[in-house]
Amino acid sequence: MSAVRDLLLGLAQHIRETVVAGRGTVGRHYVSGAAQGGDAEFPVDVLAERAAADFLRRTGQSVACYTESAGLTVLGDDPRHVLIIDPIDGTRAAAADLEMACVSIAAAPYPGEPTIGDITHAVLTEIKTGNWLYADEDGTAVESGGFPDPVPRLSDTGEVERMFWSLEFNGHPTGMMIDAYGHLIDASANRGAVYVFNSASFSLSRIVTGQMDAYVDIGNRILRDRPESEAEFRRVGHGSILHLFPYDIAAAVFIAERAGVVVTDAYGKSLHDTLLLDIGPLNQRSCIAASTPRLHELLLAGIRW
Repeated sequence: MSAVRDLLLGLAQHIRETVVAGRGTVGRHYVSGAAQGGDAEFPVDVLAERAAADFLRRTGQSVACYTESAGLTVLGDDPRHVLIIDPIDGTRAAAADLEMACVSIAAAPYPGEPTIGDITHAVLTEIKTGNWLYADEDGTAVESGGFPDPVPRLSDTGEVERMFWSLEFNGHPTGMMIDAYGHLIDASANRGAVYVFNSASFSLSRIVTGQMDAYVDIGNRILRDRPESEAEFRRVGHGSILHLFPYDIAAAVFIAERAGVVVTDAYGKSLHDTLLLDIGPLNQRSCIAASTPRLHELLLAGIRW
């Protein structure tokens, strides 16, 4: 087993254990503060960020890391990798002790300007259960632990009416989103299912586990297509654009693609050119992911852009 694999799995487990043990000692609701990108920072975020920093310092390894709240930190003199860490992707679920929250860590070569296409290792660990998914460039399969059934096990769903899917609302004007895919909600809510997890990592990994068929976050395409919508996005983001940051999706996209999930932005293009160390609005992304090419095609064609 590689040293990078051990580092990622150990770091993810330490963050998860710290959050589980300490969640009851910190407040559940938002108090003050924001991450580097402008998203609200909850007490559990502070706990998880501190756990990540403490773990990496104790290893004594030379490594760079980019976290949601701290940004880029370089430890040691000659780091060969940068870790893209979202200590909790799904903060609100973690604060409420619900399932929809993951530790997300991806590794890429450093220094330079790495992209999602440069990722070499990735892990997702669920906060509540400890279940995990791991993949790297050296292996051909996705490893897993804790799930009751073998994974990956993608569904064969190719119908919008029957699909189980999740979508995003944090930082997204509700009326604008409903205009774009309200008809898809109407079509699938009864014979399929619609969820809002507020965690891209959890949403994408549910397609890998076969629990869901698709995931949609179209906010960044709407902003790009209609620049006049920026004020409305900033209104619901309390002054910030809150679309998919690189740390939200880095590990999940790497693992999902290796599992066979079709993952693109909302134009149908690869996410591989997404810069991992740039969280500006022009580098934030949209995402449409599906368990089958047919369902992905139907979603791209069916959303009212």
